[in-house]
Amino acid sequence: MDLFEAVRTRRSASGLLDAAPDDAELTELVELAMTAPDHAALRPWRLVVLRGTARITLGAALAATEEDPEAAAKAAAKPLRAPLLLGIVFRPQVHPKVPEWEQVAATAAMVTLLELLLHGRGWGAIWRSGRVVEAEPVRRAMGVAEDERLLGWLYIGQPDPQRSRGPRPPLSAQPHISVLEPEGL
Repeated sequence: MDLFEAVRTRRSASGLLDAAPDDAELTELVELAMTAPDHAALRPWRLVVLRGTARITLGAALAATEEDPEAAAKAAAKPLRAPLLLGIVFRPQVHPKVPEWEQVAATAAMVTLLELLLHGRGWGAIWRSGRVVEAEPVRRAMGVAEDERLLGWLYIGQPDPQRSRGPRPPLSAQPHISVLEPEGL
């Protein structure tokens, strides 16, 4: 798939089946995603791989954030919606020329590029987050240090053709583009 086709056709895939990239393919794709724009090459992030029963451990932590037993059961099942989850952990670094917001942007750029690379290989992905990223049981289960922030999880798997969202509607950039006129300087 060429780059333009990948960008044009990538959609968040909420329906994922049991196949996922193996460790070697995942490593290759993450190394390619690391080429995303990153001022001073700080790489202010780390990824936590969750497969198999590790997803159950995360589910137990998510359930611990709910008081209602029914809500807890639903929360516990969430990590089982994909065979592979990548926890996205932001690790801000003190740098004289790179403010924290640029580091968040670099992290988001890397994840976005990873999603495109996964799509280009035929995998589906969706970035999920929510209020639980700040919950102590979840942070503890994910091994998030006090100076780090959990930005959510990239759910990865084989896209379910029965749950395909179809092509994206046409978009117009015009309302989002303005021109600075020289006399305004």
